[in-house]
Amino acid sequence: MTGGHDLGGKPGLGPICPEPESHEPVFHADWEKRVFAMTLACGFLGRWNLDESRHARERQRPEDYLRQSYYENWLAGLQTLLAEKGLVSLRELETGTAVGKPAEIAAALSAQAVPQVLSRGAPVDMVIEQEACFSPGDLVRVRRESTGGHTRVPAYLRGREGIIQHHHGAHVFADQHARGQREGQHLYNVAFSSTRIWTDEENPVTDFMVRVDLWEPQLAPL
Repeated sequence: MTGGHDLGGKPGLGPICPEPESHEPVFHADWEKRVFAMTLACGFLGRWNLDESRHARERQRPEDYLRQSYYENWLAGLQTLLAEKGLVSLRELETGTAVGKPAEIAAALSAQAVPQVLSRGAPVDMVIEQEACFSPGDLVRVRRESTGGHTRVPAYLRGREGIIQHHHGAHVFADQHARGQREGQHLYNVAFSSTRIWTDEENPVTDFMVRVDLWEPQLAPL
């Protein structure tokens, strides 16, 4: 889905001026810590996966996504999922007051388990019967297909030609995972020349390589 979150390579947004990691705090305010904790604790309930969580943030109106800070977008996505999964009603979100009997949950994340859960993560590699269609050195083109759902394909790469650099094996396909369907697809690292991505005769682009991991259904052979 192309939205407020997909800004890579778009003109008119000015230079990127990141804060040095040595000076940037992990959280800029106490409320950001609480949003992070709530998102982690609610995700542990097992009602949605990581790609569904990302897509919930992306589904905001672009003007809201761009206006809000990083953790404000996390909070908006969490509220969307809580309401859609029936854990909290829209009225409860609006008033901040619980109404009726709380939803039943199978397990809760304890404070003592947080360090282990954060360090462990979850594997996304899979074993599938389908053989890989591409090998390192193959020329490919990114499909121009757009989706109303979550996708890890940057808009600036659609229709562009690249070269397969590495085959990572099969991994959970994010586009389907965001719909709640866990399936495996072959994942590749693909290299693109910057001059083939961005063309500007008045302001020639410096030639450098852009490398992106893409799944097999997102690629077509040349």
